[in-house]
Amino acid sequence: QVQLVESGGGLVQPGGSLRLSCAASGFAFSYYAMRWYRQAPGKERVLVATITTSGGSTNYADSVKGRFAISRDNAKNTLYLQMNSLKPEDTAVYYCNAGQYYGGTYVSDYWGQGTQVTVSS
Repeated sequence: QVQLVESGGGLVQPGGSLRLSCAASGFAFSYYAMRWYRQAPGKERVLVATITTSGGSTNYADSVKGRFAISRDNAKNTLYLQMNSLKPEDTAVYYCNAGQYYGGTYVSDYWGQGTQVTVSS
């Protein structure tokens, strides 16, 4: 059974930090590129960060660049998102995603259930 289980969300004040985790099981984690998405209430799901299979290359949305860091530990089948200098506009449900690249095109395979992050004073 394929599973992606996010954890680490919660309530944090502006300027604070939070680390999200995504525990993978039931598939060959190290062969999949991974992504974090987020979805705010009433809005579409948007891409936050990407990472290659080995962790050798990462990319970020402009809105989080310099504040967030995506990483992975293939030995632990776990994906992470370190979030620093959090802003109210970061409030959303954060989703872990596994997929593959076909040329330059990313094809999504699996989604986690999401974890809520709320940034508020």
